[in-house]
Formats: sequence, structure tokens, C-alpha cells
Amino acid sequence: MTTRALLLTLLLPLPLAPDARGAGEPPRGPGRGAPVATVVPAADAFPRAVLPVSAMVRIGGGSFRPLYAQPGERTVSVAAFLLDARPVTRAEFEAFVRAAPRWQRSRAPRLFADRNYLGDWAGPADAGRARDRSLPVTDVSWFAAKSYCEARSARLPTVAEWEYAARADEHDWNAAAHPGFRQRALELALGRRLRPAGSGFRNAWGVSDLHGNALEWVYDFASIFAGGDSRATSRLDRGLTCASGVTHTGDPGDYAAYLRYALRATLDARSTTGTLGFRCARSVP
Repeated sequence: MTTRALLLTLLLPLPLAPDARGAGEPPRGPGRGAPVATVVPAADAFPRAVLPVSAMVRIGGGSFRPLYAQPGERTVSVAAFLLDARPVTRAEFEAFVRAAPRWQRSRAPRLFADRNYLGDWAGPADAGRARDRSLPVTDVSWFAAKSYCEARSARLPTVAEWEYAARADEHDWNAAAHPGFRQRALELALGRRLRPAGSGFRNAWGVSDLHGNALEWVYDFASIFAGGDSRATSRLDRGLTCASGVTHTGDPGDYAAYLRYALRATLDARSTTGTLGFRCARSVP
């Protein structure tokens, strides 16, 4: 085990597993007796005047076949959970670093954020021009994103939760089963550019910007492409790389998902990029 892997193992909790309680059959789409997505205000650990409240929507539990499953799995069950309706914005993250100065650009330790952390901000606690403040926050590390969500009494979504919610289009909660949606998701991924948070299409759950805007951190980002220093396993799974990876997938035609999983494989928890942001989730009691 490398020194960095040992440090991360000691510092980080194990990835959260979705609570299987309450998971049922895949939800039906609107127009077929499905409930309307519930908007839930997020409770904040900081006073609301300091850390803005984001709307969350309830994602009904179900199961799906992921692009990559663990050995012996064909489907993954996801319990009902709450998910931010849109990504966290620069303005919201600015409020966070003002309330938690240890996460300002000039103070965050290099162990928890690389040298590009919040690199395009006007100052350590200044997100910049007014027209940029509604954009998703990017150049933010996994550690910082996790801390922000915890300040809202929330957490990062798991990879299974994120991928499950991202299977929906505007009308169907299981649109990813249709080739047309996979092609649309790929076109959005290839033409990705930052736009105001919430300006992308709103899917059947009531969640916006899962495709085509900033890419997003998930809690257990290192749990699929398992390298020798992965927190999820100690083995190197060569079946998840290069051409051999295609034969191990649940849907070889889902190229947009390949891009997401490939990005996750390149990251460690201190990584930052100008196209990677996040949103928060919360378990349903």
C-alpha cells in the first residue's frame, strides 16, 4: 500500500452503502400513477443566513443494472433518498468558505485539496463576478465537497444513487433503457459546458443538470475502477480497463456512463478540475 493510500485509509470513513430498507420495484413514470417528486428544504448546520438552503427532491427506491457491477451482482438496489434538485453553486460555496475559513483557497491543506482548488476565484472567499455566481462550483475537492454537505446535515450521493437518478429523462424514470436517451446523454456529455445551475433539463424526478453541465463528485467514487490502492478493495481488477471492460458492463452502448466512470478512475480525493462539481444527498429515515 502506498503512503498516500495509507493516509486516506486512516483519514476517511469507509464508503457508505445504500440502506436496503424501503427499496422496492423500479418506480413508474409520471402519468402511470406515480407520485409527484417531493421538494424538501434542506436543514443547515450553519444558520440559514450564512449557508443558503437548497431544495431537495425525493428519489423513490428501486433497482437497476449499473454499467459496472461488483462480482456476483446483476442489479443494484437503491433505497429512497433525497437529492439536491440542482448542483451547488459558486455563491453557495462562497457562503460556506466564509463560514468555514479552513476551506478557503489560501488555507485548505494540500493533503485535502490540490493546488488548483478554487483556482479561478477572485479571492480566497470571493467567487467572482455576479454573472458567474449562479454557475455550479467547480475546482473543488472531494474532501471540500463532503465537508460542505456535512455542514448541511447531508452527504454526497453514492455512485449507485447518482447513476440511478441520472437514468431519467423528463417523462420516464427509466429512460436509460432506451437507445435514444443514451445518445442524447452522450451528446450532452461531449458538448458539456458550464451553465447556471438548474438550467439544464429537469428530469422526471425533478432533478436538473445530471447531464450536460458540471460533472459531479460521488461519495464512493473509487469503488468501481479498483486499483491496487483503492479504498474499496485491495485487488487490481484488470477487467474494468481498456477493451476488456466492455465485456463486463451492463450496457455496452451507454457511452456517456463510460465517460463518467473513466473520469472517476483518474481521481483521488484531493483532485480538482474546472468541470467537476457536486450536489448533496440525504438518506430517508
